[in-house]
Amino acid sequence: MKTIRDFDLKGKKVFIRVDFNVPLENGKIVDDTRIVESLSTINYVIQSSGKVILCSHLGRPKGKRLPEYSLKPVYEYLKNVLKAPVKFLEDITGEEAEKILAELKDGEVLLLENVRYYEGETKNDPEFAKILAKFADVFINDAFSVSHRAHTSVVGIAQLVKEKGIGFQMEKELKYLSKIVGKPERPFYAIVGGSKVSTKIGVLKSLLNKIDKLIIGGAMANTFLAAKGYSVGNSFVEKEYIEIAKEIIKEAKEQEVKIYLPVDVVVERDGEAREIGLKEVLEKDKIFDIGEESVKFFCDSLMGAKTLVWNGPLGYFEKEPFHRGTVAVARKIAILSSITIAGGGDTISAIKLAGVDTAFSYISTAGGAFLEYLEGKELPGLAVLKS
Repeated sequence: MKTIRDFDLKGKKVFIRVDFNVPLENGKIVDDTRIVESLSTINYVIQSSGKVILCSHLGRPKGKRLPEYSLKPVYEYLKNVLKAPVKFLEDITGEEAEKILAELKDGEVLLLENVRYYEGETKNDPEFAKILAKFADVFINDAFSVSHRAHTSVVGIAQLVKEKGIGFQMEKELKYLSKIVGKPERPFYAIVGGSKVSTKIGVLKSLLNKIDKLIIGGAMANTFLAAKGYSVGNSFVEKEYIEIAKEIIKEAKEQEVKIYLPVDVVVERDGEAREIGLKEVLEKDKIFDIGEESVKFFCDSLMGAKTLVWNGPLGYFEKEPFHRGTVAVARKIAILSSITIAGGGDTISAIKLAGVDTAFSYISTAGGAFLEYLEGKELPGLAVLKS
């Protein structure tokens, strides 16, 4: 794949697929991480006298022009952080598009309205791709987090534009992910948490071929505990995946990969948080976090790691006091001397809550793409750049 450095950008329309799918509250950006990560690519085009056209989605408006999914808050943000004129185009398909594009000067920036306002986006519609291609002399994908989706602004437009490549954020993402997908430095440990086993079966099975230890937390640990015969009370558990969990436990043993599960838990019982042993879980209990013994057990198991990948929180960290387990483990990871890579929106939020977001080797803004890449799948958004 070519990078943005491989093109002469002066005077050209440089269409950058970014990921500005940022959390909003009352029309204000709550977390600007994804925007900040894209600024190096945007500024490079500005300094190269190119015409910057930024394209992103926000939420799931499903082809409808819903005001709560407008990118206008991002437009206001960009006007304050970029040292260049920034314009906003509300309708990609309207007459105004031709006019604003013709008037766009070198070094200026044009932000397109939410691309998912158009039904053709998620369908990878060829006609919609032609409309987007009018905005591009050069296509740059700088949004690894959406590269697992065969959508028009990721794949369709790239098939129509001759000059195409990746931006600096994408380049950095692939550089670090290659450290765990290729030949990671051993010992290689993985922490996998979050809610569901069902969404992470592929990555769990793929990791078993590479890792030395697997630490499982979050609600998905309930399914594994149930597979080992423990009662998890009224906790969330994917009963239909208990057999799958047994298979993964068996396969891990065959591959000589040690699996670490919680040895104690924090439950909500009668409206209160209680730390108890696994055999003390009652029918009415809901497991929301790992206990202190589990924290020590997990942290001790991390010693000696050369490479560590983490995806998914270890408890219901959004609600106190169930954040403690995830925060404690995050802080332990932060002082390791190994290559530490984390990915996924919830994981990032948990790391920020722990105050250690600058201590990791790399934090990926991607969720689904992060998991699929770890599985070894070829992402459509990357494959089209090789053609």
